[in-house]
Amino acid sequence: MSAILDVQDLSKRFGGLKAVDGVSFTLEHGEIAALIGPNGAGKTTCFNLLGGALGADAGKISFQSQDITGWPAHRRAGAGIGRTFQIAATFRSMRVVENVETALMAADRDPEGAPDLLAEVGIARLAEAQVTALAYGDVKRVELAMVLAAEPRMLLLDEPTAGMAADERLAIMQRISALVRARGITVLFTEHDMDTVFGFAGRVLAMDQGRLIADGTPEAVRADARVQQVYLGEGVDDDA
Repeated sequence: MSAILDVQDLSKRFGGLKAVDGVSFTLEHGEIAALIGPNGAGKTTCFNLLGGALGADAGKISFQSQDITGWPAHRRAGAGIGRTFQIAATFRSMRVVENVETALMAADRDPEGAPDLLAEVGIARLAEAQVTALAYGDVKRVELAMVLAAEPRMLLLDEPTAGMAADERLAIMQRISALVRARGITVLFTEHDMDTVFGFAGRVLAMDQGRLIADGTPEAVRADARVQQVYLGEGVDDDA
């Protein structure tokens, strides 16, 4: 495999706080990787730097061998980087199908493809429902369909199961895993639920105080003494 994302010495400071401090890693085509760490570790800032919501103070981000460090978020999205958020970004006053139609039109694609996308994420039956009437897990599925409308090559999923019950978390992660593997999409996701991380990530990157402290298989990161100390706790607390 070859790298789709190459991050070198990425840094971001807010006043005297180094939120991201010299982070470097690569992601290969088709990988599903998780970014973990305690609150304040720098995960969300790192995501915002990768997605273009924030500009880096130092470092370089390359996507598909192209330097995108100075690109704004919309240009990165156009190049194939999709992003979901902790609080789902949808048009809540619209029907489900209208949300996806809007996303397709924004990507210069035929809005008539909306039912197919809704079927892919498992909510075809909800096409005519108002987003405001949906359970939160289904709102997350609407957001996922909207992101997939642009046919991304890489997905940044910021806490894709936040606010869900255990059965909902399992269902949506199974759906995401099947979709991205079928499409060959690379995924980097943040998540607090360790069952989700260790159940679906093929690789885990751990941050603490803005720095990357571990990067490897779920088993290796689970066993890493520093990760256990700063995040998981001795013996690995799956409720962390």
